[in-house]
Amino acid sequence: MHRGKGMKFVGDSRVLAPEARTKKNIPKDYSEYPGKTEAFWPNFLLKEWLVGAVFLVGFLSLTVAHPSPLERIADPSDTGYTPMPDWYFLFLYQLLKYEFAAGPYTVVGAMVIPGLAFGALLLAPFLDRGPERKPSKRPLATGFMLLALAAVTFLTWQSASTHDWEAAKEYGKIVADVEVDKTSEEYKIASDNTCITCHGDSFQGGAGAPTLIETGLSAEEIATIAKEGKGTMPAGVFKGDDDQLKKLSEYIANLGK
Repeated sequence: MHRGKGMKFVGDSRVLAPEARTKKNIPKDYSEYPGKTEAFWPNFLLKEWLVGAVFLVGFLSLTVAHPSPLERIADPSDTGYTPMPDWYFLFLYQLLKYEFAAGPYTVVGAMVIPGLAFGALLLAPFLDRGPERKPSKRPLATGFMLLALAAVTFLTWQSASTHDWEAAKEYGKIVADVEVDKTSEEYKIASDNTCITCHGDSFQGGAGAPTLIETGLSAEEIATIAKEGKGTMPAGVFKGDDDQLKKLSEYIANLGK
């Protein structure tokens, strides 16, 4: 056989024809699966938009009905203020109140325990590799999920139920700015009797003491509290005479008016 004469090319049967390769990569039309799928546009996308719109309207309605609980301007020098995190951090906040996770062991509650919990999420694919989908046949995954859900729910409830919401509301209440004359006789009386030590140099409140601006109390009621005390304020704090007490109580009663 001479070169170039009588030679035939025999194709490799393992190589698919171009039309076969192209057809294999094209997915079937959704109409070939009646009742199991639908068109992306507009059917599926319209449903997604409707669900998103309902959620957005509900969320906006919730924010209008329950606005954010704004408080007065933060004062870093005020050690009497007890900060409260948002609801989704309450379980971690409560965890730091226990002896094994507070004080010298704060690192345990702030880093070790949360680190183990969130690190376990990375191990989830390796802890449960079975093909089963029913929770009853996945004891490890189901058990860890229920344990985590129970712990977060209990700690969140415990933190919210033990917090003094009324005191926090009163303490963080936004009050109007009042220009205080620090050269007046009444201010000197308040300073001499350590009023400004607890209630702030502008009577704005602090160190666990409420504001003295717009208290809604009469001068007589303020004088009684100054002599007899109220709440965390002990009796006998005011050391001045009756004339000074009258001037100071009338001055405080008119603050902000």
